[in-house]
Amino acid sequence: MKIFGKVRHRPSASWRQATDRAFTLIGDGRYDDAGALLTRAADMEPWLSESWFNLALLHKFRHDWEQARAAGLRAVALLDRSPGAPDWWNVGIAATALQDWPLARRAWQAYGLKVPGGGVAQSEPSGMALGSAAVRLSPEGEAEVVWGRRLDPARIEVLSIPLPSSGRRWGEVVLHDGVPHGERTTAAGPSYPVFDEIELWAPSPVPTWVVLLEAATEADRDALERLAADAGFAAEDWSSSVRLLCRTCSESSMPSDEGDGEHLDPHDHSEPGHPGPLGHRTAGSGSLWVPERECGIAAPAALVRGLLDGWVADSPDTREWRDLEEVC
Repeated sequence: MKIFGKVRHRPSASWRQATDRAFTLIGDGRYDDAGALLTRAADMEPWLSESWFNLALLHKFRHDWEQARAAGLRAVALLDRSPGAPDWWNVGIAATALQDWPLARRAWQAYGLKVPGGGVAQSEPSGMALGSAAVRLSPEGEAEVVWGRRLDPARIEVLSIPLPSSGRRWGEVVLHDGVPHGERTTAAGPSYPVFDEIELWAPSPVPTWVVLLEAATEADRDALERLAADAGFAAEDWSSSVRLLCRTCSESSMPSDEGDGEHLDPHDHSEPGHPGPLGHRTAGSGSLWVPERECGIAAPAALVRGLLDGWVADSPDTREWRDLEEVC
């Protein structure tokens, strides 16, 4: 066997059996048992990049980023090719989780992406202009798809105001996987991938509030959202911006209304099963305007009441609020 040559060989039947069994165990959530099998497979075929790719994948599932980085680097060292290899993408995710920015830059470049600011290798690989995308929070639980801004190939800043059940806040940065599960399309033509959250990367200090509004018109509601945005925070009319989808539909290609280019509505809250012959329920769609609105607000405690009072003061005959509660 040539160690440094380009000779390829087929993995043994024992390697394939151990690997297949390991991925069955991963599907059952038995990561420790799967790890023992994949380690045995790597001992059988240490010169096979797939041995280390599979171990790196397992460590990613376990959020063991040191081990994921180590196994990923062994995998890419044995690659026949670099551009487009998923091994490099997994290295990039692990490096981003560890804030190992020189390695993250190297990984994205090796994958074939352009990373600006090559002379500042110690800094985050920002400025990649990857645009908007959607991310599925808590993908294994009560999943919710929200909108955000991609900071780099593995991180999204959340721009929607998530429902409190997700445990996430506006402005948080989440680490996400590289393979989209679904997409959201718009009437104007663009489609946006939906990535699955892996873990929280940077928390937000801004709490989430829920409040009941009396807004006589859509323009009154819009005024609160603008007021919050002008203050550097956010308000979102959950009565019209949240729809319920079954998991299967959430992971497929679904239409979405086009917003301002940064924040696209609606965002989706998944529920088990299928909604049946009446289709999906989108809050507030297809009906006359209802003045009572349930609104999420992302703002500091010292500001939120003043924000709402200022909104009412601008048009006291058409606006009112009550039952403000911090929920996340």
